[in-house]
Order: sequence, then structure tokens, then C-alpha cells
Amino acid sequence: MSTRLALPQPMLWRPGNAAEARRVTWIELFFDLVFVAVVAQVGSPLAHDYSVGAIARYAFLLAVTWWAWHGYAVYATRFDAGDRIQRATTLLQMVAVIFMAANAEGDLASESSAGFAAAYAIMRLILVAEYLRASALPPARRLAREYAAGYALAAALWLVSAIAPLPARFALWALAFVIDAATAVVTARHATALPPHAAHLPERFGLFTLILLGESIVAIVKGIQAQADWTLAAAAPAFLGIGLIFAMWWGYFEAASGAADRHVRSRRDARWLDLWSYAHVPLYLGVAIAAVGIEHVVAAGGAVPLRLEQSMLLAGAASTFLVALTLVGVASDRLDAPARWRLLAAGLALAAAALALAPAGRVVLPGFVVFGLVVLTTAHAVLLTRARQTALARS
Repeated sequence: MSTRLALPQPMLWRPGNAAEARRVTWIELFFDLVFVAVVAQVGSPLAHDYSVGAIARYAFLLAVTWWAWHGYAVYATRFDAGDRIQRATTLLQMVAVIFMAANAEGDLASESSAGFAAAYAIMRLILVAEYLRASALPPARRLAREYAAGYALAAALWLVSAIAPLPARFALWALAFVIDAATAVVTARHATALPPHAAHLPERFGLFTLILLGESIVAIVKGIQAQADWTLAAAAPAFLGIGLIFAMWWGYFEAASGAADRHVRSRRDARWLDLWSYAHVPLYLGVAIAAVGIEHVVAAGGAVPLRLEQSMLLAGAASTFLVALTLVGVASDRLDAPARWRLLAAGLALAAAALALAPAGRVVLPGFVVFGLVVLTTAHAVLLTRARQTALARS
């Protein structure tokens, strides 16, 4: 009688089983730290070019970077074998991420951007292999196969784009990104029966948020180091910029409870989870672009008003953050409908006020603009805190 050696299968998390209390693993933390290199490399050109064109390039590459991280995070929150095969596939994805970082500094028309796309494609193909492995679990078979099919098609387009001429490369990127996004939309219907881990996934998002906040502090440090004379005009935006990052941290982790548990018990909960998840992309952009703007202000000495483009980018970044953080807060399952509408109205009003500071940047010292952004971000955190406390008191 012959025997066949069966490969170990990933464990499927389902509400109420023994895996409910699991936390982020050491290899997941290592995986997240590798993304620090990509985030830093993608943003490095902004230190010399803080313009609309440079920001557009950064936004695209950061979105792709986040999508690469998000794909593995969503997989790992549902499936966890904790064996050699999963560790090996995770490490292989990290190798691809390292090559993404190595090709992240060039403009979108450069050869390095083609290398970035190829490395991203390879990472996604490894993720496809992981989903095919997970498809051996009967309850997750349809979900895993749908993810594998959609991501494989998109990865193939990303890979072909690496050798395609311009502007066909850009067209392939757009189509691949649409397929990636459509795959997430199609598979969202499984979220109720097979929800992401209620504590594990938010913890992963919180860690990625810390990466962006940490990179923002690094940007301000670079601005301080570039300042030869430590004048009041330069010191004020430096200290205020640090205060702005602190207020952003408070707003996300404390006021909005951005990393709090996210339970999915119904299709409605799944829609709120989607809103919470995708609101992180503009939130991260707002954090990073605002920090680079402050870096430029500090490095320049802060003694002359900003150009309109610089002022618009700085104020627009803070406004984007406030809108995104409002959506993260609104997605809380502890708020009722009236509270959500009140919070949304207040958040949009504060975001509009932040954007309205842009014209003032042309006539006042940059420190006053940064001060206004700190005040508005702090006020936003206070509003979110009160809304959460009121909801907790009623529950």
C-alpha cells in the first residue's frame, strides 16, 4: 500500500476559534520593516522637488507600495500556517520588496520604474502561489481561487509592462491596477463568512501607520540638519512640525481608534471595513506630503513666505489627512448614524479650513501656516475623542 506525503495547509481563521487571540508575528514585523526602505526610497526625490508633478509620481508609487503590503496583510490575517513553507514565501516576497526599493527613486518614464513594476509583479505572483495553497481548504476555496485568478492576471500585466515601451507601459499599469482593485471588490462578498481577523488586521495597519509617521519625523530631522543658522523663523516650523506629527498620531491611534478591533458580522460591517481600509491611502499621503513640506520650510530657514504651489501642497496634504482620518473615525462600529453625520460634517469643515490656509502662505511666514495646521489637527483629534467617548458612554 502506497502513501502520499501531504503538504501542510494554512490554518483558516474563523470567528470564535482558537486563533482569535493571535497577534502580529515576528516575521510579519520583519516584513513591515522591509517596507520602510520602499517608503523612504519612493519619497526621496521629494527632498529636492516639492512640486505637483513630483507629488503625483509619489502618490502613484506609494499607492502601489501600499497595495503590495495590503495584499500580503489581508492574506496573512486569514491564513496562517506558521510553517517553513509560509516563512519561505514571506521571505521571498521580502526579496521582491527589496528590489522594489532599489528601483523606487526614478521617474515613471525611467528604466528603474520598469524594474519597480517587475519586482512588484514577482511579489504578487508569490502571493498568488500562497492563495493557491490556501485553496486546498474547502471553506476558503472560492475566495482563494478568485484572489489567485485576479492577482495573477494583474501581475502578468505588471510584468509585461516592464518591457513595454512608453506610453503602452502606463496603459498596462492602469489596466493592471484596475484588475487588482476589481479583485478586491469581487472578493469582498466573502468578508462576512470569512472575515479578516478582528484584531490582527487593524494591528498591521497601525504598524504601517507608524512607518509613515516615523518617516515623517525623519523628513523633519533632515530639514533641521540642513539649517545652518538656528533662527527663530526656522525653529518655529520645526517644533510646530513635530507637534503636527504628534497630533496626527493622537488623532489616529487615540481619537479615531484607527487600530482598534474591526469585527465583521454582517455585510454592513464589511462595507465599513472597506471604507476604513481604503481611507488609509489618502491618510498616508497626507502625512508624508505634509512632513516633506515642513522639511522644505525648515531647510529654507522659514524666513520668507511660501510660493503658492508649496503652500497649496502643504495645506492640501493636511486637509487630505483630516478628511481621511474623519473617514477612519466614521467607520467605527460604535457610532450611530447621527453621530457619523455630525463627525463627517465637522471633519470636512476643518479640512476646508486647512485648505483655506494655503493663500495665507504667500503673505505670512511659513511658521504661521504650520501653526494653523497644528491647531486644526488638534481640534479634529478633540472632536474625534469626544465622539468616541460619547459612543462608549451610550453602549
